Order: sequence, then C-alpha cells, then structure tokens
Amino acid sequence: MIKINNVSMHYPGTGEPALEEMSIELNPGEFLFLVGPSGAGKSTVIKLLFRELLPTKGQIYFEDKDIAAYKKDEILQHRRRIGMVFQDYKLIKQKTVFENVAFALEVLGHSPKEIQKKVPEALQKVGLSHKEKAFPRELSGGELQRVGIARAIVKNPDLILADEPTGNLDRDNALQLMELFEKINREGTTVVIATHAWDLVDRMQKRVVALAGGKLERDEKGGYDHE
Repeated sequence: MIKINNVSMHYPGTGEPALEEMSIELNPGEFLFLVGPSGAGKSTVIKLLFRELLPTKGQIYFEDKDIAAYKKDEILQHRRRIGMVFQDYKLIKQKTVFENVAFALEVLGHSPKEIQKKVPEALQKVGLSHKEKAFPRELSGGELQRVGIARAIVKNPDLILADEPTGNLDRDNALQLMELFEKINREGTTVVIATHAWDLVDRMQKRVVALAGGKLERDEKGGYDHE
C-alpha cells in the first residue's frame, strides 16, 4: 500500500535532517506504530504520508504511484482516502459533535441524506451516540479524541494517520483509545500511529518502527522494549 523509498527530509534553515534515508513498506490492513523521542521524525513521516510535505530526497509510493507526481485533483483524492487524528483534536468549537463529524463529509460533497446516515454510524462506533448534540467544551479529553476519530472514520478511509493521539490523555483513556484504533484496524483499515507512549505500544504488540535523530533504528513486530 505504501512504500517509503530512501526518503530524507530537510527543513529550510535547520542543521540536522528531520529524516535521513528512511525506507519502509506498509501492507494494506497493517497496524504500525512510529515511536521515538521528540524530534525523532515521527510527525514528519505523518505529514509526508498525508502529502502535506514533499521529501527532499527519495520517493513515497501510494499503491505504486509516486505521490510527488500527483496533480492537484489527485492530491485531494489521496487525502480523501486518509483519516487524520490529531493530538489537539482540531474540532470546531462552535459546532456540536454531530456537526463536527458531519463537516468531514460536507467538504467532500456528500448529500444531507448520506450525512444523516453516516454520522450516527461513526459516533456509534466510538461510543458517543449519546453526545451528538454536545459541544466540544462539554466533553472530556477522551471524548474529544473519540470525536476526532469519528470524524476520521466517517468517510470510510483506507488509511488512518494519528499524530500523538493520546498525548493529552490519562493512561486509562489512552488505553481505551488504542483499543478503539485496534477495532478499526480489525475492520480492515490500515492504521499508522506516531507516539512516544512506550508502555501502550508494548502492550498492543503491533509492528513498531523506531526512529532516532531522523534515522530508522528498528522495525519489528510484537511490541518494543526501548530500554
């Protein structure tokens, strides 16, 4: 599904590269953790996969096509196939839970009838059917992130990208969130999560790609002992 081929990323005005000669492949339906300390390059990988950034060197292929070669409409189509989940939720404060999730479909041109069908289904999957009329200010951190996940999955993406999704949550909420991602993955969606929550990563026993200083340190399955 995804092939990162000898990719390096240099931000203008900085000394050290954010990524250096990274190569990995990701198959459809995989669950992958990107781990490493702050500044290791995790968020850069997420932004590259979303095509928010282009690599300084190397290629990123999505289903055998170099995403750097996308035309404008192909970039939009690429992003429609991806659900993004952010650490700081990025919800619209003036909109209800239902409206926040619906907005992801509105921008894609879905009809009101489709929206009325799909949004409750997404909220049901994340356990928030009873909160559809609530506003973000009325929700806990765990609930806010569940709304973010509902917004990501409502368009039935092929790929979920999550950048430190548990960073603002306590451990219990973080664990529940990871179990939700696992459930989404079992239903066929490929999941990539950037995190430094080592204990959760080891508990989940998924494929782990460890970065350090922008370089690939390890790529292994079955959790990760970072000691």
